[in-house]
Amino acid sequence: MADPHSVLAEVSLATKRLVASCQNLTDADVKAPSLLPGWSRGHVLAHISRHADSMVNLLTWARTGVVTPMYPHRQARAEGIEAGAPRPLAEQIADLEASTRRFEEAAASLPETAWDAEVRGGGGQMAAREVPFIRLREVEVHHVDLDAGYTPGQWPTRFSDRLLAEVADDFGRRAGLSPVRLRSQNLDTVIGIGDPDLTVSGDSQMLLAWLLGRSDGTGLVVTPPGPLPLVPAWK
Repeated sequence: MADPHSVLAEVSLATKRLVASCQNLTDADVKAPSLLPGWSRGHVLAHISRHADSMVNLLTWARTGVVTPMYPHRQARAEGIEAGAPRPLAEQIADLEASTRRFEEAAASLPETAWDAEVRGGGGQMAAREVPFIRLREVEVHHVDLDAGYTPGQWPTRFSDRLLAEVADDFGRRAGLSPVRLRSQNLDTVIGIGDPDLTVSGDSQMLLAWLLGRSDGTGLVVTPPGPLPLVPAWK
């Protein structure tokens, strides 16, 4: 498992890239549709900001031992997104930067031993040291969803390689995806889902984008030749 401090450095760089993309938008752009069905760019930005606060809650849980869920109640996530979506660009950026500072401060105040504390995220029980990568995943994937010029091809290879392995493992443990071997050309990585008779090849960014539903798989190579297997919705 990656050192949380090195992943936190990646989160910082990813967030700076996201803020730079936001600064090229206008208030009208924020109200326009994102790449996520039913969500404007404002919804995406509000979600990224509130997600940072949800990660602060998990780090607080790890630091204090007091159960602190990501969100106070079941509807809070959706309510926070809807409330924040209509705001103008300047408020969206200010919220993103402020929530990022809160996350960074919470991570900096965590004792080394607390990174091994058990907390409960959206995927179930986990160690607090997984929180930085969860945050990195949200920033990188939703930066693409913002439809502000950032594409899966710009995802760092280290990030793409790790998330590709995690997503493939997730799919391998549930029904819905035909057995397939994923061959990452740029990282010389082969990942199998099930007992594969089919190989899908491409760089890790494009393989990941396809599995996440952020690409139709154009440019990927199927061996033996044929259509790409159907991909179920990712969590």
